[in-house]
Amino acid sequence: MNRRNRGFTLIELVIVVAIVAILGAIAYPSYQNYLMRSRRADGREMLQRVASAQERFYTNRNTYTADLLTAAGLNLGTNSSEAGYYTIGIAVAADGQSYTLTAAPQGVQTSDRCANLTINNVGARGYSGSSTNGSCW
Repeated sequence: MNRRNRGFTLIELVIVVAIVAILGAIAYPSYQNYLMRSRRADGREMLQRVASAQERFYTNRNTYTADLLTAAGLNLGTNSSEAGYYTIGIAVAADGQSYTLTAAPQGVQTSDRCANLTINNVGARGYSGSSTNGSCW
């Protein structure tokens, strides 16, 4: 009698599931890092928009402002970035001749290793965390 076995054995199935699990365990952290970097663009873009608005404000009045709505003229309504991953803050010197903008991560972005993103009136960019998750700027 010539009998052919068809299908997979349990061992073959377990090996395939193990391989898929290993590949998933490797891919998932990389995917999470990619998401953090892509969401970071939301904070960087908002910092650039507000910095540009601050410079326009300074050109007209020879001083910077701490009022985000006045400075930006962006009709933000809130101090959150467009997608809501960052909250923008402005610190203006007492003489009104310099400022520092800070984008603090919110929600799912709080675990980003770059932490707070900053830019000041001379265009110097910085961050308060570690940069092991790719370039912060």
